[in-house]
Amino acid sequence: MGETRGATDTASDAGPPVITGREPGSFARGVLAERHPALIEQVREAFPYGPRQQRALDALLHEIVHGVVEPLDPASPDAGLWSARGPEYFGRPWFDAPFLWSESYFYRRLLGAVGYFEEGAWQGVDPFGPFKRAELVGATVDEELRSLDDLAGAPAHERATALLLASLWGNRADLGFRGTAGEAAPGEADPRLVADDSAVLWSLLPPGAPATVALIADNTGRELIPDLVLADHLLEHGHARQVVLHVKPGPYYVSDAMTADVIDCLRRLRDAPGEAGRIGARIWGAMGAGSFAVRTHAFFCAPFPYERMPADLRAELSAATLTILKGDLNYRRLVGDRLWPATTPFAELTAYFPGPVAALRTLKSDVVAGLAQTTLERLERSGRAWRTSGTHALIQVCARPAGQGLSGPPRAG
Repeated sequence: MGETRGATDTASDAGPPVITGREPGSFARGVLAERHPALIEQVREAFPYGPRQQRALDALLHEIVHGVVEPLDPASPDAGLWSARGPEYFGRPWFDAPFLWSESYFYRRLLGAVGYFEEGAWQGVDPFGPFKRAELVGATVDEELRSLDDLAGAPAHERATALLLASLWGNRADLGFRGTAGEAAPGEADPRLVADDSAVLWSLLPPGAPATVALIADNTGRELIPDLVLADHLLEHGHARQVVLHVKPGPYYVSDAMTADVIDCLRRLRDAPGEAGRIGARIWGAMGAGSFAVRTHAFFCAPFPYERMPADLRAELSAATLTILKGDLNYRRLVGDRLWPATTPFAELTAYFPGPVAALRTLKSDVVAGLAQTTLERLERSGRAWRTSGTHALIQVCARPAGQGLSGPPRAG
């Protein structure tokens, strides 16, 4: 199904400014000018690519730093798709395009440079695979899995709260945000959520209701494992009859989860001792029974807000009792990657969504909405880079009954 054309992701409409990399010193500028070139070098070092891939990586590095946005090779199977997605950005500096678009296109170009789509030895080889697999080993993961033993005997409501927060804060385990190799992790987390609609979230999933939860994943590894544990809790305690985990169809934003990553995380859980192993075995069995399902859609790798989701994805999410979106990128796509006033109501920006929707997100970009004025003032007085440091988090819910989201064209601006 085609992507819906809307005005919400263009730089010229009357809404708040769409975020680009034009502003020197901005977060978006730093990602485009510093993080992306560093990632090219890290990917190059992770694999013994041949001369063809090395030349393509050199060309991409030069282009994003010194050149203009080039279109895909006409022979690429998705060349026409990307030509339709943003023809006005080709031939212009990367910094001029909407940040959401330029980030997404960068990852498409990086995959093309390493031969991911071409027939040959490197076809289908995930360039971020080594980084993802490293997330699943080591003492930190062992300790996090052992902590599930302590929760096993806790009252259900305490366990539910702890697992929801674990899924939320697991979003800090973002390899793209940390630079993928050696860059410092985010600073100490502030336990005070900047917005907390967790009570509303649980009210939508009372025990015993025949609920379906759509969980749109973000990162694999140390974020996806808590997501899987939360899904198990929803099923085991009757908050959901089915949990559908939506993942990316291909490598994206370094650590974004694909089906292969889900299986790696499930194996890590299943092979662990104690409660972690029991959870892993239950989810493994739930996949066979159909109560836990993994799905994907090409739109999850598109450079647009969710307002432009195609009709088939909209129909699927409209059938969910609640859709939970994980992470910073999904949040940007949910509310629109714009410089919204931080007190703009979350429900206003998500009114188009086809059913109740929740966002679990640690803040790692400039976009934020739905904050109370007093909270915003406190954050601004702190002197910290609270919007982009990964030290603050939120749980926001738009609890409109299913089917009351807008079903027609996306709103403009």
